[in-house]
Amino acid sequence: MKILAAGLCAILLATMVGARTLTAAASCESLKSMMLRDTTITSARVVDAGAFAPPVASGATAPQGPPAPPAAAQLFRDLPAFCRVTAMLEPSSDSDIKIEVWMPASGWNGKFEAVGNGGWAGAISFPAMAAAIRRGYATASTDTGHAGNGGDASFAFDHPEKLVDFAYRAVHEMTVMAKLIENRYYGSAPTLSYWNGCSTGGRQGLKEAQTFPSDYDGIIAGAPANYMTHLLTHSIWVAQASLKDPASLIPREKYAAVHKAALDACDMIDGVKDGVIEDPGKCHFDPKTIQCAGDDTPACLTAPQVETARKIYSPAKNSKGAVLFPGLEPGSELGWAGLAGPAPLSIADTFFKYDVFKNPDWDFKTLDFDKDVAMIDEQDDVLLNATDPNLKPFFSRGGRLLMYHGWSDQLIAPRNSINYYSSVAKASGGADKAADSIRLFMVPGMAHCAGGDGTSTFDSVTVLEQWVEQKKTPTLIQASHLNSGVADRTRPLCPYPAIAAYKGSGDTNDAANFTCK
Repeated sequence: MKILAAGLCAILLATMVGARTLTAAASCESLKSMMLRDTTITSARVVDAGAFAPPVASGATAPQGPPAPPAAAQLFRDLPAFCRVTAMLEPSSDSDIKIEVWMPASGWNGKFEAVGNGGWAGAISFPAMAAAIRRGYATASTDTGHAGNGGDASFAFDHPEKLVDFAYRAVHEMTVMAKLIENRYYGSAPTLSYWNGCSTGGRQGLKEAQTFPSDYDGIIAGAPANYMTHLLTHSIWVAQASLKDPASLIPREKYAAVHKAALDACDMIDGVKDGVIEDPGKCHFDPKTIQCAGDDTPACLTAPQVETARKIYSPAKNSKGAVLFPGLEPGSELGWAGLAGPAPLSIADTFFKYDVFKNPDWDFKTLDFDKDVAMIDEQDDVLLNATDPNLKPFFSRGGRLLMYHGWSDQLIAPRNSINYYSSVAKASGGADKAADSIRLFMVPGMAHCAGGDGTSTFDSVTVLEQWVEQKKTPTLIQASHLNSGVADRTRPLCPYPAIAAYKGSGDTNDAANFTCK
């Protein structure tokens, strides 16, 4: 009888717990009254299938804001119905962090995928949120505490708390609050949490792994801007090389000639002529090979322009020869306008004006790569930067880090990711010991985060899901090059330092004829 009584009690207890779980689920509209620390929920309502239209000002989150133009709204026509929650977080007296949390009204996969930003952020990442919710995820995004277009750091001028929000606090607070909101709406917390971001989003993901290792179970960090202060220093390095002397500027119409010369020199190193340099580390292209022998034409570089190209390929250094940040790689030439003119990259220029020197009239030509960089390192080494190689707390709880970077990235030098990956592997006891927890995939021919002539289309989310949920460590990633939406070439992406090698026979546009070596 005692055993029977105990069994009945257990059943009753389970029923009660189950009932509490079911009743804990809340309607979307009721979330408006939810009380959360330092948080004001500004709206909560169901968006019907296909009815979402983002506000014109992408930094705004109020659903009653003016709708976007029809062309922009069309991008979201296939979205399922979801509960849309907007909120403002105020973890400091000068914080004004906007977040959005989207939760499928039905068909939730039980998981959470937060998405990252670009540049200096300043906007909710609606397209990335849409991609997550299409897959059945609950998702969240933040403007990181200010409104802007991503290219302007003036928000931080005399607002140190806003810089902290951008650096890491907004993402962490968003993560905590989003999970609580999801728990209330569904009556249960997400079983797994993923981060997905590129560029600034990649930096945000690494900062989460380093500083808040329990926030996410898996992180996708593409082309991370994680050594941010030195990355922006490198941007000024290129601007000075290109713009200090008008004769040094390489006109945009010459980029194609430099790109062609680089491909002529290095495309066939891997034995396959496909318009892509598979391993730029083996490419020793010197732009002097196309120096003008006579008249200056779009097909050649003048002597000053040759020196500019050499500087773009070379790392930024101080006067003692210490490397501050890697240079761009052969193959990146078609995108050089971002850093090499006709003006310095605003992301970098405004950082030095408003955050470092606090002088809107500061001239980029005056940056001193010795004393100024040393000052920045002393003042801001761990706030914006996410370079800590110790990921043991993240890895020890089963966290997985999937990194990728395009070899033709025109904004963030690809070797920055290799440097960080190598530092993590070393801190973890070597590449072999780290292999089950971190993987880096270098993408030949891919530009910054996407695009380019390489196979830059791949499903990193599925790869991460299989790694975290099925313990299937990725040994390659199938990737495609799209032409008008149709794949005309496929290749395997290989975990660094392996590269895709042609087997020697078969169609060179078919991934089946390549192997990772």
